[in-house]
Amino acid sequence: MKKKSLTKKEINIVLDKLYQMYPEAVCELVFKSPFELLISTILSAQCTDIRVNKITKELYKEYNTPQAFIRLTEEELGEKIRSCGFYRMKSKNILATCRILIEEYNEEVPSNREELMKLPGVGRKTANVVMSNAFSKPAIAVDTHVFRVSNRIGLASSDNVEETEQQLMKNIEKEKWSDAHHWIIYHGRRVCKARKPLCEECLLWEECLYYKGMKR
Repeated sequence: MKKKSLTKKEINIVLDKLYQMYPEAVCELVFKSPFELLISTILSAQCTDIRVNKITKELYKEYNTPQAFIRLTEEELGEKIRSCGFYRMKSKNILATCRILIEEYNEEVPSNREELMKLPGVGRKTANVVMSNAFSKPAIAVDTHVFRVSNRIGLASSDNVEETEQQLMKNIEKEKWSDAHHWIIYHGRRVCKARKPLCEECLLWEECLYYKGMKR
């Protein structure tokens, strides 16, 4: 049986409320260039932004270009990023990506999804994060927070990540995609948490399908 979703009017009400709650919402990964954001986003897989920022605060002091990174071996880089988890695979992907950027892109990070997704360790979510935050292109990156919160509230209605993204792109005006992505992430981290959502503190209770279901 297909899950329910909110009406267009209700979705707009939710988005307005999210904006009121998180008007300053931005990417919480700290970066100074598209390249730094790309590396940080690769590191953020199965890891918190707080942990990634702690690692990159030191890492980027010496290594913040593809040329700088490829001076490192996989083992050396792995030791520097060990605490972010899956460090061996991330190290391998980061160095492979750096070589491709040097050989094929003159060290510049590509700005379109198709080219980004050709890079090792870069999936659709990572590509969307880079497009949106480094190049100001409309995109909705569906991470665990966006997937959970969108389907709980009723902004989307799917058990599939890519389908959730497509539904959000359809249900939200294009000029709001990037902002809405950040609003939803903030809400997921601060209120609509995975295990114990703070429903009694949430301003979306009138619209939220999850909350309505709890009260039946």
